[in-house]
Amino acid sequence: MCEELIDKLCKNACLSAQEYLFLIQNRQSCSESLYAAARRVRDGVYGRKVYIRGLIEISSFCRNDCLYCGIRRSNKAAQRYRLDENEIFAAAEKGYSLGLRTFVLQGGEDAYYTDERLCNIIRRIKGEFPGCAVTLSLGERQRESYERLRAAGADRYLLRHETANPAHYSRLHPPRMSFENRLRCLESLKSLGYQTGAGFMVGSPFQTEEMLARELPFLKRLEPQMVGIGPFVPHCETPFAAYAQGSAELTLFMLALTRLTLPDVLLPATTALSTVDGNGRIDGMNAGANVVMPNLTPPKQRKKFSLYNGKAGSGAEAAENLAELKAQLKAAGYEADLGRGDHILRNHQG
Repeated sequence: MCEELIDKLCKNACLSAQEYLFLIQNRQSCSESLYAAARRVRDGVYGRKVYIRGLIEISSFCRNDCLYCGIRRSNKAAQRYRLDENEIFAAAEKGYSLGLRTFVLQGGEDAYYTDERLCNIIRRIKGEFPGCAVTLSLGERQRESYERLRAAGADRYLLRHETANPAHYSRLHPPRMSFENRLRCLESLKSLGYQTGAGFMVGSPFQTEEMLARELPFLKRLEPQMVGIGPFVPHCETPFAAYAQGSAELTLFMLALTRLTLPDVLLPATTALSTVDGNGRIDGMNAGANVVMPNLTPPKQRKKFSLYNGKAGSGAEAAENLAELKAQLKAAGYEADLGRGDHILRNHQG
């Protein structure tokens, strides 16, 4: 049964949530076949290239109070900072000098970053660093805001939905936030021409295997260009501090299922995965991933962007150690690609 379902996925057939659930529940017996299939599919689309993005965490201020997040508004122990335009530009300049051609500006939902400020930052980066791509990961904004940022030159936007189950979403977020609005934001981003990223946590509180199984049909319908998947990792200053962290093994399995469900997707091996699994970068690649995002945030601020406890931030996780990351990938049979690394269909469209 497992082999039949994997074969169906490889032929780009749609599986039902129940079929995905069967694979998840029987993953011990089918993981080897699934990972091999995920690698074959990825290699057929992107080859053995791994796209390297430079991550700049621009602010640890956030207006939201998500129950799992270490920079939630109610965390009085959080160390707050925000980077100004010159600091962000300096981080991008450092990355550009290292050869990186995609910069990911990530932060909490911080009102300091008005459309005007962000547009100035985007235009400056795009103007000074020819051929680069700018990705934003700044949470929920109005459609008009997304439109202005896109007009300023933003290429991509990452907005993880965290769970495709509306009731589960409400248990992870404060009442002012809604799954419906998160979905509206994702649909706005896609309609405005962003290369759009969604994504979810594995092992978050109250999550069931049935919920995980339904993530795949949801993604198939949404058709994002990028999907970020990482294990839940608790933070000691949140209401979920005592909950167990998510499983690296199950996260890798979900990566492989996502690769087969969306063959063209850009799929990161996340920092959260590396935090739980010390070999997470390479394990992620071997499960079908093809993106990594080493950190360009100024070192003095890096530890303050604490979404969860124990966040990996040294060695190959840090952009200044790019040579180490390249060597790790090469030893595992992969080729580091520091270019823009666009989604394959977008690349063909120019």
